[in-house]
Amino acid sequence: MAGHVNVNRRMPTGARARALGAALVVLVVVTGATLATTRPWERAATCAQTRDDPNWSVARRWDEALLDAIRRALPNPPVHARNLFHLSVAMWDAWAAYDATASGYVFKEKLHAGDVSAARNEAISYAAYHVLTARFIKAVGADKSLGEFDDLMDALCFPIASTATDGDSPAAVGNRIAKALLDSAKADGSNEANGYADPDYRPVNPPLIVARPGITLSDPNRWQPLQIEHMVSQNGIAVTNGVQQAIGPHWGHVTPFALPAAGASSTPIDPGPPPRLGDPNTDALYKSQAVEVLRDSALLDASSARPIDISPRTLGANGIGSNDGHGHPLNPVTGQPYAADTARQGDFYRALVEFWADGPASETPPGHWNVIANAASDQIAPNLRVGGSGPVVDRLQWDVKLYLALNGAVHDAAIAAWGLKGRYDGIRPISMIRYMASLGQSSDPSGAAYNKEGLPLVPGLIELVTDTRIGSPMAGLAGHEGEIAVRAWQGNPADPKTQSAPVTWILGTSWIPYQLPTFVTPSFQGYISGHSTFSRAAAEVLTAITGSEYFPGGLSEWTVKRGSLRVEAGPSADIVLRWATYYDAADQAGQSRLYGGIHVQADDFTGRIVGSTCGKDAWALARRYYAGLVRN
Repeated sequence: MAGHVNVNRRMPTGARARALGAALVVLVVVTGATLATTRPWERAATCAQTRDDPNWSVARRWDEALLDAIRRALPNPPVHARNLFHLSVAMWDAWAAYDATASGYVFKEKLHAGDVSAARNEAISYAAYHVLTARFIKAVGADKSLGEFDDLMDALCFPIASTATDGDSPAAVGNRIAKALLDSAKADGSNEANGYADPDYRPVNPPLIVARPGITLSDPNRWQPLQIEHMVSQNGIAVTNGVQQAIGPHWGHVTPFALPAAGASSTPIDPGPPPRLGDPNTDALYKSQAVEVLRDSALLDASSARPIDISPRTLGANGIGSNDGHGHPLNPVTGQPYAADTARQGDFYRALVEFWADGPASETPPGHWNVIANAASDQIAPNLRVGGSGPVVDRLQWDVKLYLALNGAVHDAAIAAWGLKGRYDGIRPISMIRYMASLGQSSDPSGAAYNKEGLPLVPGLIELVTDTRIGSPMAGLAGHEGEIAVRAWQGNPADPKTQSAPVTWILGTSWIPYQLPTFVTPSFQGYISGHSTFSRAAAEVLTAITGSEYFPGGLSEWTVKRGSLRVEAGPSADIVLRWATYYDAADQAGQSRLYGGIHVQADDFTGRIVGSTCGKDAWALARRYYAGLVRN
């Protein structure tokens, strides 16, 4: 679902495209000709298609171009959710300008055209082109991204030199939309002008040096940045500063789509704080959720051949904010039971973690849900009915309405999630587990190494190092008698292409999540999970716009190929991840962060609940825009 799309460059590219635009301006001056003398349908007849699928709408083409640019850029989920939303607004407003009913978002004018379809394609393209060029001109991979934007304009035969904003030509309309949107975004609270930085945030805890056992914390309930010797961003780009800088703790103040303004608290939705160590009401939950992360880590055993059924007949159908589901007895589309699918436990959990990680060359979680939405739309087409009923609409109308609601939802999800990250500054599992392990055990006040804030003892999972004789399970921990050991994934192997790390007894103060050693944990706070919030918000919109919680045909799947894992060698066979509903896929995205060791259940479950509100509210507001009921 997250693969690149090849561009068929049959027109001038990159700098040549810009030169062509300049040459067109000279041509107009010298000959007195105007570009309008070539009718849109005459231009289109000579234009090459830029994508393999001729059924893609112009809105889909621009969405794909943005997803490509995100894959090249630094992985900043809230920023990319904003970019996706703003592109969607630009395209919606260009479509709505030629509709007598629909309400525009930033652009309220109504236009007339002899060929409405051609006018919309042109206005959408100019609006999209200028928004994306402005957003990615300083991004990592800018040369390729700007070149791709130029190529798309060339292939559509829209000269990039047409920058006028006056008049009623579709190009001018698109240019006005882009200007209005970019101007309004300057004061939306993102601090785009200063690289989206929060000038006021300072972590309360010193950095954790990941490569060294042990930890120092000032506050065990607050986020701790990591210091990584060879730090690489989530999509594989080297980072020169080895200490993490928090991404987006001010994001709760960004102007939302459907959410209420956050106010002074920076939290438009506030479910309250996460569990806290030492809090009499939530201390036990804090500890139990850290233990759950260790249980999940112990399942990441490449050697585990235990067979488990990973099909929708056993997985999915959870209640909101829980993992209480037991699957779906029947596929409602076919009326037949879902087929069983047996896989090795160690392969499945590792494949699940890596598929949803949205790591190197990915479009980040909000973009991943655009990929899922586009694939579902392709399966439903041409029977596209907004809300699952009513008249069939053409693909352009479907796409602009889908993107407005979907990306409005993920934009709001970023604001809600990062608002809570900024307010509560929640700690990550690597710091929780190492810190409690450094203190001792909290289960037996009369026993050795007791500390009321230590890790609970769990036989076979969390124990004191005692017997380190040769041949004993803890022989490798000789010299650490009396310390806390955990049975978990050992850590990154020396050669991840050919080796996998065992699940074995290690010091609790050395525990590490199942992630690339150059990444370890995202550079922002834990509470709440962005993956969970983005995914549930998107699932709500896809359920609403398609009229069914089920994927087309009642099933969606993705194959994680044998030997394709990046953290370590594996899986030993192809693993097919399957989901009956959009909610099942969203829940699995959240679950993957627990198995990957970078969230606790409070982060995941609360994210799902908050995301549901974001998605439902975005859909309700988007429908008002469709119906022309927004008059602000």
